[in-house]
Amino acid sequence: MFRTATCGELRLADADKQVTLAGWVQKVRNLGAMIFIDLRDRYGITQITVDEHAAAEVKAVAESLGREYVVQVTGWVAERSAKNPKMETGEVEILAEAIRVLNVSEVPPFTIEENSDGGDDLRMKYRYLDLRRAPLQRAMMLRHRLAQQVRRYLDEKGFMEIETPYLIKSTPEGARDFVVPSRMNLGEFYALPQSPQTFKQLLMVSGYDRYFQIVRCFRDEDLRADRQPEFTQVDCEMAFVEREDVLEVFEGMMRTMFAQTLGVTFESDRFPRMSWTEAMERYGSDKPDIRFGMEFNDMTAWVKGHDFVVFDGAEYVGGICVPGCASYTRKQLDGLTEFVKRPQVGAKGLVYVRREADGSYKSSVDKFYAQEDLAAWGERVGMQPGDLLLILAGAKKQTLAALCALRLEMGDRLGLRPHDTFAPLWVVDFPLLEWDDETQRYYAMHHPFTSPKTEDMEKFFSGDMRALGDVRAEAYDFVVNGVEVGGGSIRIHDGEVQSRMFEVLGFTPEEAQAQFGFLLGAFKYGAPPHGGIAFGFDRMCSLFGGSDSIRDFIAFPKNNSGRDMMIDAPSPLAASQLDELQIAVAKPEA
Repeated sequence: MFRTATCGELRLADADKQVTLAGWVQKVRNLGAMIFIDLRDRYGITQITVDEHAAAEVKAVAESLGREYVVQVTGWVAERSAKNPKMETGEVEILAEAIRVLNVSEVPPFTIEENSDGGDDLRMKYRYLDLRRAPLQRAMMLRHRLAQQVRRYLDEKGFMEIETPYLIKSTPEGARDFVVPSRMNLGEFYALPQSPQTFKQLLMVSGYDRYFQIVRCFRDEDLRADRQPEFTQVDCEMAFVEREDVLEVFEGMMRTMFAQTLGVTFESDRFPRMSWTEAMERYGSDKPDIRFGMEFNDMTAWVKGHDFVVFDGAEYVGGICVPGCASYTRKQLDGLTEFVKRPQVGAKGLVYVRREADGSYKSSVDKFYAQEDLAAWGERVGMQPGDLLLILAGAKKQTLAALCALRLEMGDRLGLRPHDTFAPLWVVDFPLLEWDDETQRYYAMHHPFTSPKTEDMEKFFSGDMRALGDVRAEAYDFVVNGVEVGGGSIRIHDGEVQSRMFEVLGFTPEEAQAQFGFLLGAFKYGAPPHGGIAFGFDRMCSLFGGSDSIRDFIAFPKNNSGRDMMIDAPSPLAASQLDELQIAVAKPEA
């Protein structure tokens, strides 16, 4: 055998045992009379000692070693005279009696240590080296453990893991598809699935009433820290259920994962629920971080009629009360103004009201509002001495979004959003549809298979276009710390309702049949009531791992341009491949 133990398992109880280890050389310290080698594998690091009594050939090999050489060491476990409490194996060392070089290594382009000196692009290019580092190995191990916990929990609840196809039909709605040309059907294309949505519904029609899959999904969309072109979902579906049945099962799954992974339990019997409307009014987001306050105050009716045109002409005026920030300097307030003016925030400016220690008020709009006006605002929003009221105004939708960004920024500045506290939340009762002014049509807020709420069916089938905007969906999102971790809905299982949905979304009967005829056909053969949910597994990993980025929890991720820096993909195809597929590539315009 190449090894009888790993580099992370030996302890003082193993003293006087002869062992063989194999791994990578982390570092070599040659002190002349003695040589110390830190030998690393994915389980840990063990110190190898070549002392003055070692054989000459052992000393010669030890002196030749460089970083990342792959070696095999045989020796005796001994208690270290100078113990290292920072290492799990820090009480022992291996007195080497044989060292064999299994492979040599060039000097790596960055240090393979806890904190590397390599930049993001460099480490992405040499990802196979980056994955040797302990932080990445911990991330991969966390991902593995979470996947096993998901499988165990769902298996115990009677779910079957069933695979669905990766080569499917391209369908409209949602993000852009990645498409795959078919050599055997020239001129036709597969699409990679954005999710297994229609297939898991067909499995419900097929009688597999509890399905799950830890599955790859593909979306051709703009990227950011928590988004990749290919990502993993915990995809689940249940038949003969209502919304509360789904929420109960998957709240149980998340409680189990928090407890088993982080030792975190929650006092409440169930996670809080909040309607989409309430979330937007209170936090300006359908995925609010509820670990801290600073909820929105609708000030629109309080502030009009004082000749301040910014407020008088605004559709919505909203403010957040920030505790303990009255000492903010003019420079800091100017910095906040610049923050809200950023294009990604979108506000035109910022108004502040400060409550001084003596109870008086100071404001950037003192010219228009008297002390009693400011005091009335302060009383309504609950300002205490030392608090700061930050106010934005404009169109309601944009102002709510800007206030949300400002609230999260202040939460970060005040240290109210640590990675080791968790506030789960179910957001429910989303709108079924959203109107797009540019195309003058409705789009599905989630997807075309989400069921309207039963009590809104009359509006859904009415011919009143405005009434359609008030129809609520049996949809729900699982949110933790301001991140949407999972989302799902009760599905449409009635062919008439599904046909109406396609009609509302602008499909002709012929288009609906061409795109989704297989699903409409299946509904004719006894589709049960069903619903489900999908959790973003990469986001789940980053949540439990205490990171804002999902990349460290994906073995081989893409960068922000959707490129794999390591294998240099995407890349052009050979002319012979294109000819075989009968595909011509147009040259980009100059």
